[in-house]
Amino acid sequence: MPRKSYTRIFIALAAGSFVVLGLSQAARAQENQRVRVRGTIESLNGDTLTVKTREGSDATVALKSGWKVAGIGNASVDDIKVGDFVGVASLPKGTGPDGAIEVLIFPAAMKGTGEGSRPWDLQPNSSMTNATVSNAVKAVDGHTITLIYQGKEKTISIAKGTPIVTFAPATKHDLKPGAGVIVMAEKAADGSISAAQVAVGINGVMPPM
Repeated sequence: MPRKSYTRIFIALAAGSFVVLGLSQAARAQENQRVRVRGTIESLNGDTLTVKTREGSDATVALKSGWKVAGIGNASVDDIKVGDFVGVASLPKGTGPDGAIEVLIFPAAMKGTGEGSRPWDLQPNSSMTNATVSNAVKAVDGHTITLIYQGKEKTISIAKGTPIVTFAPATKHDLKPGAGVIVMAEKAADGSISAAQVAVGINGVMPPM
């Protein structure tokens, strides 16, 4: 698949997954609840994806017509540069800056996607901040980055061992049993789950978002 096609998939995934819902989506959300399905693939049969969730239950996801897949690959804290656009899930530490749970480095073409900071469901009290790195400092016990978004500033510490990932090329063939996924989906009133995008870990990566 051409590189431009991958970029369009990444943008579509982020636009549908990591941003606040627009007004039209908010209206639809009154009928369908937005959910995130995290876990490992049990099977893919046609357009039906079965996931063993992190909670231990099975989730069946009906993939919509034209559904897309994007990969999540490993990156390094040294890959984070001033001017990069990142998505950081973090937790307050009581004193000092929030501590990062994970960091997603966006490709340059996706800079500005979902800019802002909002509650996130990775862990209780966690938040997701999509912002531009204005400063990056190496410390004894890790790194600290300063993020700017919508005229605001937030400093987050990144301890050693914090998962750091970025988007990577992937195809439907990467949706194999045992592969880690995060699916941004909709849950209907009858409990059925559907989605238009799937993010899958590449080379054993478990999407940490």
